[in-house]
Amino acid sequence: MRSVSVGVIGTGWIGQDHIRRITERVVGARVVAVADIDPERAKQVASDVEARALPTGQDVIDAPEVDAVVVTSWGPTHAEYVLAAIAAGKHVFCEKPLATTAEDCLRIVEAEQVHGRRLVQVGFMRRYDAGYRQLKQVIDAGDIGTPLMMHCAHRNPTVPEGYHSAMAAQDTAIHEIDTVRWLLDDEIVSAQVLTPRSTSNKFEHLTDPQFMLFEMAGGARIDLEVFVNCQYGYDIRCETVGETGAVSLPDPAQVWLRDAGQVRTGVYQDWKDRFAEAFDVELAEWVRAVRDDALTGPSAWDGYAASVISDATVESLRTGGVVNTQLKDRPEFYGG
Repeated sequence: MRSVSVGVIGTGWIGQDHIRRITERVVGARVVAVADIDPERAKQVASDVEARALPTGQDVIDAPEVDAVVVTSWGPTHAEYVLAAIAAGKHVFCEKPLATTAEDCLRIVEAEQVHGRRLVQVGFMRRYDAGYRQLKQVIDAGDIGTPLMMHCAHRNPTVPEGYHSAMAAQDTAIHEIDTVRWLLDDEIVSAQVLTPRSTSNKFEHLTDPQFMLFEMAGGARIDLEVFVNCQYGYDIRCETVGETGAVSLPDPAQVWLRDAGQVRTGVYQDWKDRFAEAFDVELAEWVRAVRDDALTGPSAWDGYAASVISDATVESLRTGGVVNTQLKDRPEFYGG
């Protein structure tokens, strides 16, 4: 089995975490080159894994020893690096967002089609979580009949002061937006945001919680509670209701403690712990797909669709009305 030589652009927290995964958890891959806007940090990270620290992300893409690229840099740089990787004919794993505008996402979609084969995968790790995969299996098997409704919740204990209201869609709900499309194999055609009574535990500039309503092309309806100051923990929920049954996302495995007249269990406090195994599986499957030149994970089209739907959701937050998503027709290249 040939080993895949990976170049990583961006050595901040998520970049370092992916480097650790590729080095310690993934079979058949090694990190050979890195770059970062902070050259000293890049040198330190590179030395830890016996890789080269290169001056720029473009240098990583151009390096002859690099088979595939991981982009974990600042969001506004994603489009530049993904397009460059496509031009170089190299597979590229890009953390979300694929790009910060729908227009740039569409440029990537078009460039990949011109190239003629899939090279791009987007970091929507929920698809690799064991619980979500079980949900997908049940829905696809028809065990609950035709899906009619889906109820979702995305709760964080707190967020930093720099978090603003639009980020509820752009950074938080973006995962549910992708997951819903994947679970139901259908497109979201409209979005609406309702704003219930605000929590007193938020910053003054923030609208929290937000209640998002999505309509699928096939008629199913989705409701999503985004509550980023719930105080008690990081809590992800999803229930799909069909014509003949319902299926719910299982809680992560935790021990139950009985003491002092109570029965209790722990609640994860952040996404890094809740989805640690999903991240491992995501990168392991990406490496195998790169080796076989057969990507099946979240595509550039999925990145584009998520961007358009997120934009519509933010617009609804501003106006209070129902906003149509205005997605272009999905090309046959992506299974349209």
